Formats: sequence, C-alpha cells, structure tokens
Amino acid sequence: MKRPALLALALSALIAFLPNPASAQNESPLEALRSFKRQAEWTDRFDATLPEIHAVNSSQPTLSPEALGRMQIAIERYRTLAASGGWPLVPATQKAMQLGVRDKAVVVLRQRLAASGDLVQIGGREDIFDSYVAAGVRRFQLRHGLRGDGIVDQSTLDALNVPVQVRLRQLETNLGRIAERANDLSDRYVLVNIPAAEIEAVENGRVRSRHTGVVGKVDRQSPILVSKVHEINFNPYWTVPVSIVRRDLIPKMKANPEYLAQQKIKIYRWGDETREYDYREIDWNTDEATQYMFRQEPGELNSLGTVKINFHNVHQVYLHDTPQKSLFGEDARFHSSGCVRVQNVRELITWLLQPNGWDRGKVDATIRSGERVDVKLDRPTQIMFAYITAWVNADGVVHFRDDIYAKDGVETLALR
Repeated sequence: MKRPALLALALSALIAFLPNPASAQNESPLEALRSFKRQAEWTDRFDATLPEIHAVNSSQPTLSPEALGRMQIAIERYRTLAASGGWPLVPATQKAMQLGVRDKAVVVLRQRLAASGDLVQIGGREDIFDSYVAAGVRRFQLRHGLRGDGIVDQSTLDALNVPVQVRLRQLETNLGRIAERANDLSDRYVLVNIPAAEIEAVENGRVRSRHTGVVGKVDRQSPILVSKVHEINFNPYWTVPVSIVRRDLIPKMKANPEYLAQQKIKIYRWGDETREYDYREIDWNTDEATQYMFRQEPGELNSLGTVKINFHNVHQVYLHDTPQKSLFGEDARFHSSGCVRVQNVRELITWLLQPNGWDRGKVDATIRSGERVDVKLDRPTQIMFAYITAWVNADGVVHFRDDIYAKDGVETLALR
C-alpha cells in the first residue's frame, strides 16, 4: 500500500474514534487530525496541574493560631464571590461526567471549578471533559473529603452545587471553633476532627502523622471533648457497652443464638468474672441481658482490633484499631457508636509511646505476641475531639466537610 493510501487509512481510523463522528465526517482529513490532537491533548502539559493537587495536603495542622489569619482571608474571598453572584449550578447528566465525555454540562462544570479556584488551566474545547477538567475535579473532591477519582458522580455533584453563601457561613462558623481551640494547644497533641473523620498527631506545630478515621453515626455521635491519652492496651478485651447490648446485641441474639460464640464473646456478671454464664440462662425477649457483662476475647474478631488508646472522659469513648479495614476506603466514614477507629494505628501508637522509649519494632512485636499488655504513657498527651467542617491549610487551600451532625446552623450538605 502506498504512503498516501496509508495516510488516508490512518486518518479514517482517527475519525472513527472522535467523540462526535457525525460532525467529524464533514471535516477535511487535516482538520480531523488537528481535532483529534486537541482532544487527545498531545500538546497539553498535564503534569502542570499536579502541584495544585498536592497542595491540597499539608504538613501543617488544622488547628493553629496562624490558621485564624488564613480563615479570615478565605472569608473575605468568599464574601466577594457571593457578592458577585457565586458559582453556577452544574446540571445533572444521564451518565457520570468523566475524562473524554463531551456534554454541554461540561461548560458549566468548567465555570464552577474556575470560580472556586480548582480549574487552574483552561484548554481545549469547552464541552470536552479533558485532563485539566479531571484534575480540577480531583482537586475539588480532595478539598471536600471525597474520593479523588476525577469522576463527577452524585456525591461530587451534590458538593459542587452547595451555594457559595452556605460555604461562606461554614467558614464564619468554623472561624469561631478554631479560635476557641487554637490558643489552647499543647506542643504535642492528637486532634480528632469528627466531620472529616480524620486524626492528626501534632508535635511542635507540625503534623507527625495523619490518619483516616471512622467516627460515630448520626444517632450515636462522637462527642466533643478535651482530655489526655494516658494508657495503651495491646491485644485488649472488648467489654460491650450496655447501650450496644440493648441496641445491637439483643436483636442479633434473637436472630442468631450462635452469635456470641461466633464472635468469641463470653458472659459474666458485672464485678465477678469467676463464673462464665451460658446464653440460655438469659431471657433475650427482655432487657435482662443489660444486667450482664459481655466480654470479647482478644484476636482477629475483636471489635477493637489489636490496640486501644485510653483517655479519661465521661462519654466512655476511646480510639482503637478495627478488623473492618475496608471502612477506611469509604467517603462517608460514620459507622461507629461514638468511639473512633484509626487507620494505620500502629504509627500513632509508636508516636505516643516514643517518650517511653518504644519504637515501631517493639510495638509490632507486642501485638504479634497476642498477649494482653497495658502500657502507661510516661508523657500523657493532649487529645481533642473537635467539630470542624471548614478550614484553610498552610497553602491557602480551603477545605469543607459535610455537616453530618447538623451543628453548623445552616442548610449545608448533610450525610446522605
């Protein structure tokens, strides 16, 4: 086959892959090639957008005196944005908008992302969801605690369409929350941000480690508190709280009498662990079970996982590991009964026990032994459970989270 024929064949193949073949057939072969190049973005520098995505994360803590100044700047910016009309509503489409899609809604999406500073480079056709739009969507998702996959699904669309006035009110409300905590910080502390379902270990003004968490359900909320971590339990027992016995254990036993045995939970009387009771000695059709102590043995099934972090509080909550690791991969991580599950908890434990002379090797070996070990911290560490739905990191990136417990006093995006 001669060269002109090969070129014609190649151009025909390119035209076949264009998003709109009908219109492409009216183009000359040269125009079709140019159009394909634009859509394939052979001349785009996609890596130019990566620093903007990286800036979403920061080694600086959520709480600090400096954070107040950043919040004030963001508030003024959002006031100006609100006064100019805010951002447009992105219309829903029949299928999720993602890389390569051509739709009129992409034009509005570009405008929305540009208004909030997420679209840092504008190139190509306005109705094409190109790599710059995908990067802008990812940046937006990460700022809002969503999975950064660059696809506009329903959760992302809902967050995009929260009005600027609502976001402004969130910033103003959280300015007061941050101010309340920012000047009361120890040089070494743990922050649990409930709406973000995130834990920070902070030392001398820098985040030593940041952890994904799982916090309380809407009807079993994690409390706001300040305390000090004083003890670590390795390979702990789990004593089932009376509230969970009533809400969960009794219904599960009525549905499946083998549940306790399957979960390695033993029955005792409170204050007397010398005699183990049989489940048949309890009337599960009443609240009689709440008069007994239910204790789960250490091991793979234990609801606390391999370690528990204790601090004094009237709510009887604590931090702990979990056997349900898959929960950390969800956008909405509100599944617990008030306590907080911590991803990569061994890293946090190692940091807490550094003043005791422990390292990661000793932490791993203690967990691997399977033995019950309780360690008092030589240096009790401040811990705070806070409710922060909006903050600004050290790079000036504004973060928002869903008002899951409806504490912001505005019609914000709540947990679905």
